[in-house]
Amino acid sequence: MRILHTMLRTGDLDRSINFYTQILGMQLMRRQDYPEGKFTLAFIGYGNESDNSVIELTYNWGVDKYEIGTGYGHIALEVDDVYAACDAIRRKGGKIIREAGPMNAGTTIIAFVADPDGYYIELIGKKS
Repeated sequence: MRILHTMLRTGDLDRSINFYTQILGMQLMRRQDYPEGKFTLAFIGYGNESDNSVIELTYNWGVDKYEIGTGYGHIALEVDDVYAACDAIRRKGGKIIREAGPMNAGTTIIAFVADPDGYYIELIGKKS
């Protein structure tokens, strides 16, 4: 078994695709409209779906906002340098929620950013 994807609902699919591709550097793998169901799916990630887990962005036509709720935590991404990643994300217009620094009660360098719908993404420094 392996994880195939994580699904997030989005209120503006193009805005979300832009964030994940232009700010976080992912690739749009595929996008498809489902007119009978009135929704569109877009799959984004860092590598081919046959070898990597990806994110499924779901846009339900006519729904422009969701409440994230108290059960959602975050998606984690490994980066070479958390400080540099935060600087790059900020320069591209991304929203930093927690600046880069050691995690609470630990030494691992982390940061948090938010996507356009408010979903948190944790950046974790690559361990040597």
